[in-house]
Amino acid sequence: MSLVDTNWLEENLNKVKIIDCSWDLPSENRNFVEEFKNEHIPNAIFFDLDKNSKKDTDLPHMLPSKVEWDQIVSELGISKNDRIVIYDNSNVISSCRCWYTFIYFGHNPKLVSVLNGGFRKWKKDNKVISKKIIKFSKTKYVGNELNTLVKDKNKIDINISKKEFVVVDARSKERFEGKVSDPRKNVRSGSIPNSVCLPFSQVIDEEFCFKSSEHLKKIFGKTLENRCDFPVFSCGSGVTACVLALAYSLVKANYLPVIYDGSWAEYGKI
Repeated sequence: MSLVDTNWLEENLNKVKIIDCSWDLPSENRNFVEEFKNEHIPNAIFFDLDKNSKKDTDLPHMLPSKVEWDQIVSELGISKNDRIVIYDNSNVISSCRCWYTFIYFGHNPKLVSVLNGGFRKWKKDNKVISKKIIKFSKTKYVGNELNTLVKDKNKIDINISKKEFVVVDARSKERFEGKVSDPRKNVRSGSIPNSVCLPFSQVIDEEFCFKSSEHLKKIFGKTLENRCDFPVFSCGSGVTACVLALAYSLVKANYLPVIYDGSWAEYGKI
């Protein structure tokens, strides 16, 4: 169950661990830590996407090491058998990146979900909001890396000629086609050879909820043209790629998300 709605979460507030993983592009100039302190879903804990990514790299949002991840999740007070619901209040649906990371490190996919519509929908539906900051007791979380769920640049390069999978880029068509400059310094415009473009905005509606599975089937069918049942998703820095991965999980039974972690920030690096 990749998605839950606000009514389900309201009924299960005390049965799950709730994570606020709000993050957005630096150009938005938002302080999500302060926003969380002012209002959040009751019992939620904050997950800092920047701080909880790989430290020894100049690439954004790369997966941390297993040792780092075990420490991060243990400090959050989360156990291996916990049911987790992740939400955000951002324009790029950053909760999906956290969803992917838990699955990559071996948390049971059936125990990890994203709140459809995020905090916007929660507030619109007049659900309870809290300012109380809670902290769970530290655990001894031990993850298990599923290395098949990530691609590196070498595998992406090899696939350009072998064409064993299709790379689906979640960035806008303007960025994908190189018609606009990349927002990151030292990154050129353009896209990975033989990749296809599916802007993540096409899989969500005006309320930042995911479109119906029937609608998503048509979108992915048109994008993939039956060339591949197990696409690899990419974007600018590995965040919105996970939005497409979650959307694909809604139409493909037993699908586990596969991401090019470096994404265009790595591939387009000058």
